Amino acid sequence: MTLAKTPPMGWNSWDCYGTTVTEEEVLANAAFMAEHLLPYGWDTVVVDIQWYEPAARAGGYNDGAVLELDRFGRQLPAVNRFPSAAGGRGFGPLAERIHGMGLKFGLHIMRGIPRQAVRDGLPVEGTDATADQIADTSSTCEWNTDNFGLNHGHPGAQAYYDSQLRLFAEWGVDFVKADDMLGPYFAAEIAAYQRAISRCGRDMVLSLSPGRALSLAHLAHLRGNAQMWRVSDDLWDVWEDVEAQFARMARWAPHQRAGAWADADMLPVGRIALRAERGGERLSRLTLDEQRTMLTLWCVSRSPLMLGCDLPSSPPETLALLTNTDLLDVLNASRNNRELLRDGDLVLWAADSTTSEDRFVAAFNTGEADLVRTVPLGDLGVGADGSPGEVREAWSGDDATLGLKDGLPALEVKLPAHGAKLYRFPGH
Repeated sequence: MTLAKTPPMGWNSWDCYGTTVTEEEVLANAAFMAEHLLPYGWDTVVVDIQWYEPAARAGGYNDGAVLELDRFGRQLPAVNRFPSAAGGRGFGPLAERIHGMGLKFGLHIMRGIPRQAVRDGLPVEGTDATADQIADTSSTCEWNTDNFGLNHGHPGAQAYYDSQLRLFAEWGVDFVKADDMLGPYFAAEIAAYQRAISRCGRDMVLSLSPGRALSLAHLAHLRGNAQMWRVSDDLWDVWEDVEAQFARMARWAPHQRAGAWADADMLPVGRIALRAERGGERLSRLTLDEQRTMLTLWCVSRSPLMLGCDLPSSPPETLALLTNTDLLDVLNASRNNRELLRDGDLVLWAADSTTSEDRFVAAFNTGEADLVRTVPLGDLGVGADGSPGEVREAWSGDDATLGLKDGLPALEVKLPAHGAKLYRFPGH
């Protein structure tokens, strides 16, 4: 597989449409992305959970839902929501339209095999096994009743995943978000899924979720079997969810590398929750400062970026957040990304550019009041022995204020509550 040198960037239907997104809505967001965001690197469109559930509803799951399956127990798009899938064409026509916009197509899938296939004893393509023989009926998801896990002591389990990924490859899938994989950590399921991708004949990014209390003890296995993995449970538009990612990403950022990305979760910016799991339709409850903080942390820690909003109906300030070139430079062209300091409400991060001698410094205020601090440049690892030249702040576009502290060059930092600034220090 070709390893992506930069973290994936795209849009996912979950925060806005939950289980109920339609083909028309996917295409509207794809068209907006292609026109306004593709030049900045946003290129992946992901249909989230239960695209195979004709009766899917906002705000939860239908226990024992009747799913759209083929004769081999593989999920098919619900035609009432994805009309181009009629006649057994699956996601092929939708993927083709998205590819025609210059974008990549992704989908969500649950770990294991549908309980409906197990109940009906459906055959596993290319084998003598049936779904009831390969399922582990003791392995269930605590929040969704669609699937059982697989018994990987039976060769038919791998054959089922192989057949599922062959189907996805036929459709033109580029990205798979595999859910219920990490909490607890299902090592055999993860390895089997990656094995199936490697056999399917098409490059696909494998994204694992949800992370919950994901330990670095799994790092080698994750790097060997996935390209993205979540480090938390679902993140929503509340400050506490964003603040909790500071500690997690400080732990994971030093280990980011091409093709193996720790994922701080989706970005609940703009207009969300049209038909979502949590809350009613709204603009993100995060303030603009909090949204800048979230994006700055995600980028300086090199997390993948997945938007959760309805792009066509989000306000102009959302688009401005997503097209900041200095911010995206940190995401796509930096190394040595690390937390430097956590002192009360002040958090400092730094990273080195991979395309110049420039260095990036991010300053965050996690507190409830404005923060003013004079930070010696030596504490930032930049220009400690003299003037660093003109230093630009990415969000305002203004030059930074430099002064002295104890006779040494220093940066004057003024941050609103829950705010962030991103500085670019020129190299010498």
